[in-house]
Amino acid sequence: MAATINPDRDEWDVIVLGGAAAGENAAQYASQFSGLSSVIVESNLLGGECSYWACMPSKALLRPVEIVETANHVPGVSARLDPAEVLARRDKVINGLDDSSQAKWAVGAGIDVVRGYGRLAGERTVAVSRPDGSTKVIRARHAVVIDTGSCAAVPDIAGLRAALPWTSRDVTTMQDVPQRVVVLGGGVVACEAATWLRGLGAEVTVVHRSGQLLSRYEPFAGEIVGEALQDSGVTLLLGRTVAEVKRSEAEDRGEGRIHGGEVSLRLDDDSLLVADEVVVATGRIPSTDDIGLQSVGLTPGGYLDVDEHQGVRGVSGDWLYAIGDVCGRALLTHMGKYQARIVGEVIAARAAGSDDLPSSSAGHVGLPQVVFTSPEVGSAGMTEQQARDAGLDCEVVEYDMAALAGTWLMRPDYRGRAKLVIDSAEDVVVGATFVGTAIADLLHSATTAIVGRVPLSTLWHVVPSYPTASEVWLRLQETLLTQRHVARNT
Repeated sequence: MAATINPDRDEWDVIVLGGAAAGENAAQYASQFSGLSSVIVESNLLGGECSYWACMPSKALLRPVEIVETANHVPGVSARLDPAEVLARRDKVINGLDDSSQAKWAVGAGIDVVRGYGRLAGERTVAVSRPDGSTKVIRARHAVVIDTGSCAAVPDIAGLRAALPWTSRDVTTMQDVPQRVVVLGGGVVACEAATWLRGLGAEVTVVHRSGQLLSRYEPFAGEIVGEALQDSGVTLLLGRTVAEVKRSEAEDRGEGRIHGGEVSLRLDDDSLLVADEVVVATGRIPSTDDIGLQSVGLTPGGYLDVDEHQGVRGVSGDWLYAIGDVCGRALLTHMGKYQARIVGEVIAARAAGSDDLPSSSAGHVGLPQVVFTSPEVGSAGMTEQQARDAGLDCEVVEYDMAALAGTWLMRPDYRGRAKLVIDSAEDVVVGATFVGTAIADLLHSATTAIVGRVPLSTLWHVVPSYPTASEVWLRLQETLLTQRHVARNT
């Protein structure tokens, strides 16, 4: 039976509730070699947050800023941005918020698509509220996979919700660049948004309740990114909070449009900030409060607890799975897609009667992630603090990435740092952090070393190319040898 949109049937082997990138992968991996049928239930755009409001549009906005910033720090080269052209290219990247190509891919891969809002309605059962107001009940012979994602958390600040602030969806799909912007938060979304807003010409102020940006990373990451943001003209107000927000003529003018008149923000010391728009980037919450969890004995809202096969704990029968943001293991698209690949293989194996089930635990050991600020931040595995909290006897080694020939050629004023966290008992890398221009592609080597538990004695023979940023691997190991020699002789 050929796959189609809104097929006239009510039973499949696998139902995927939510059609973001991870959900697409789950449907594909469950059915591609197994002969199982699969369907995606989605009320919004196939491809989800990453394709239209997160990864893809944000990188489309950040890439031109990075190129111009780097070019203007290389002697003999100059560049400038055309904000209108940057926004136009962003629109092409997100296909004008049209998911027809994603739907075509799904059908071409043999995956059915049902348009509508799906909720669990009992064991292996999903009730779909369709656009025409009707409800369609569908059933899964083997499994239901939840991939309903997350949404921006708006803090409980007086007047903030009434001011209709921008969230990540607005700032990635903005139609015009506000002249003055206040960004609330100091994590990945806040730092990336501040980077592209400033690069596109906005006056940007970041207000963050912590005294440190990017607090989940090694401390030097937030310090270097903060210095770079300030050098670009961003005002950082760290260790500060907003007490009250007021806005004249607040009006929802559509996603990415400025939502009314001036915004006034009173801070904890009674000082006042005035802006044309405020961006809330203070975290995310899972979209699990209205997906029918109570019908299978689970409490609505909150993250779903999963096992190593991504099976939802608290539901018997090995039929309910969760992937992506809803399970809270790692709110990263590539990790959600990894979980989806595992879950697809698990479903296919169980359907075939096999007990040889893959586990998603190994991939989470590496946990690669990149912050596409200028400079970039890349990390894999554990920070030093996380390793020590886990009870590891660890050593650390750091190196100034500006001291490399490859980075000096990239830009004479290169700013960055690298750090490895090493399990002393096993002599393997368990964590790595790189900060600097164009370090994102360094991260896969670190992830490989961590997941593969490659001994340092073996890494010594992995020769980096010269002159490239990858030479930092050699310099880190040389520095470590020196540290160990000094320690033995003191």
